[in-house]
Order: sequence, then structure tokens, then C-alpha cells
Amino acid sequence: MIPKIKSARNKTIDTPVSEGAAFLSRCIAVTEKQHDITPLKDKTIQGDSFAVLPLLPEKSMDLIVADPPYNLTKNFCTTTFSQKKAADYEAYTRQWLSLTEPLLKNTGSIYVCCDWKSSLIIGSVLEEFFTVRNRITWQREKGRGAKANWKNSMEDIWFATKSEDYTFHLEDVKIRKKVIAPYRIQGKPKEWEETQQGNYRDTCPSNFWDDITIPFWSMPENTAHPTQKPEKLLAKIILASSEPGDMVFDPFLGSGTTSVTAKKLGRHYLGIEKEAQYCLWAEQRLKTADTDSRIQGYESGVFWDRNMLSHS
Repeated sequence: MIPKIKSARNKTIDTPVSEGAAFLSRCIAVTEKQHDITPLKDKTIQGDSFAVLPLLPEKSMDLIVADPPYNLTKNFCTTTFSQKKAADYEAYTRQWLSLTEPLLKNTGSIYVCCDWKSSLIIGSVLEEFFTVRNRITWQREKGRGAKANWKNSMEDIWFATKSEDYTFHLEDVKIRKKVIAPYRIQGKPKEWEETQQGNYRDTCPSNFWDDITIPFWSMPENTAHPTQKPEKLLAKIILASSEPGDMVFDPFLGSGTTSVTAKKLGRHYLGIEKEAQYCLWAEQRLKTADTDSRIQGYESGVFWDRNMLSHS
């Protein structure tokens, strides 16, 4: 069989394990109880989260972003997550949250990704451990049609905190939108900016995000991971709920989007991933971030509307 040759425009990261020894060597294993987070900063832990989580230092994370398997049968490289009964998925959620909660600082926040169906379970269980602040719904812009149902193109992210004392930077996550009907007072723009490139307004973000583009084959951040989240999505969370230099943790790292975005935004990071293949891609992306800190859709401190060209 003749191997497929990728188009020059196809930037998908799909380096096989057989060719990625240098990246895998950057990963670490944690097999003993850790009492200091310092040696773990800016690392990818290759291992099972349920085994590693109890070994991490308590109250060491400023922000946790979790993207656990949705309650669907899905293949993740050498591992298959099988769909569970609702009660079993609830127990699964409670187990990993009970192991994760002690790691979050009293001033910390946690965001949990899910689809519409698992959202019903995750939101309920999350309230057992944290104060739930909001449910974000974001438009995936993709999804297969269904003959007897509505096309599924939305996902949820639950936002919760450990206490009433938490970080939230509103100004850092405003969205720049074009002004269609500019309003003036005494001839001057009201709450919008007039530039040579057009008229814009920086608006407060809501809990519905419709400006996200799913990574695709011509984007440098794209990998062959089946459920990769966009860097822009993580950038909103990290900028809103952490400070520069804070510790951002992902217990289900996948292809590394949380760690990569945290690095690009000047935060420390730590992630756990079971699959060697995904650890490799995460470290490959982290290496690239040494020299390229761009985030698609976020430029010069501004989040731009989807498909709207930015101007420097």
C-alpha cells in the first residue's frame, strides 16, 4: 500500500510513537506522594489519573481545567471508554472529582467540559464539591446531522469555585465585534472605537460562546486526537480565572491544549495523560510554543469574532 502524502497545507500533528522518542523523554512518571509542586511545574505526567491524583500536593493548583471522557463509547488510541449507565457515570464523575478537589487552592477555580447529556450528571455532582458559578455553552460549529433529531453542535463547560474568594478578569476576556450601526453622542463614538480598519466595540462575554473555531487540518494547533479542544477556548478560561505565573492543571490532558495555552499565556502548567501517543503530541506542541506563542482568534490582547480578520 502506498502511504498517504499530506498536503503542504496540512499542518496536523500526527507524529507516531515510533518517531517521537525525543518528545516522550520529556514526560515524567509520578509513583510516590509529592509534597512540593515545584518539581512538577511545566511537566506532562504519563500515567492513569486515578492513580496519580492522590499523589499530587494538596492545594497546589490555582486553576483546574478538566475534559473527562463524555459518556459515549469512544476510542482513545489504545484505550476505549465505554458508555456507562447514568448511575455508573455519576460514580465515575464523583470518583475523579473527589480526587481532584483537594488539589485546588481555596482561591481556585475549576472548569469541566462535557456534552449536553453528561452535563446533566456533571453539573449535579460538581455541586457536591464546589460552588457552581455558571454553565457555559459553546458552539462547536461542527457536528453530524441526524434524521430524527437536532444536529448536536453545542457543548457545555461548568464553571465552579472553591470559595467566594476567586479570580475573574473581565477585561481580559472581552470580545471585539464590528459595530454595524455606530451610535454617537455629540459626534463622538459611544462605547465603540473608530479605526482605519473599521468600527469595533469590546463587549462583555456571556455564557454562550459562538466565536470558537474547532481545530482543522490547516491550523498549526491541530492534532489527530479525536476530541481536541481549541486553544482559543482554553485562552478564555485561563485569562479569566488565573494570574500570570499561576499553576494550571489538567487531569485529562489529551493532546495538551490546556498546557500549551497556559504556556503561551505565561502560566505554569501540569497535565496527566495515560496514552503515550497523546503525551508525545502534547510535548511536541509545547516545544513549538517555545518560539510561537500565537493563539488563533486571539491577537494583541483581544478575542476576535469567529472568521473576522484581525488587524495589527
